[in-house]
Amino acid sequence: MKSQDTPFEGGPMDGRVLPVLVGPTGHPPKTYRIPVPDPEGEEPTVLVYRRVPRGHSRRLGLVQGWKYQYDPEDASGGKPRWPWSRPGATPPGRADDTDG
Repeated sequence: MKSQDTPFEGGPMDGRVLPVLVGPTGHPPKTYRIPVPDPEGEEPTVLVYRRVPRGHSRRLGLVQGWKYQYDPEDASGGKPRWPWSRPGATPPGRADDTDG
């Protein structure tokens, strides 16, 4: 497996660089979850970081690399979002499909 040194921004991991495994496309995962154990032995706290571009090339606008940015308001709940899945809530101003 190949890994890439990836910087972290924000949150408790701010300024750290960790080796992150990359997938077959050469990109690190879109989200990086770090479980932090609770000292009292209760449910661990999970820190969520989202992948964002580190920079873009001038001429073609290609992504130069990736970094992770802290996301304290993780709304995904740790579940994958499949393209064929129905969204959790109906957007404002649109009727729900189940009305008939």
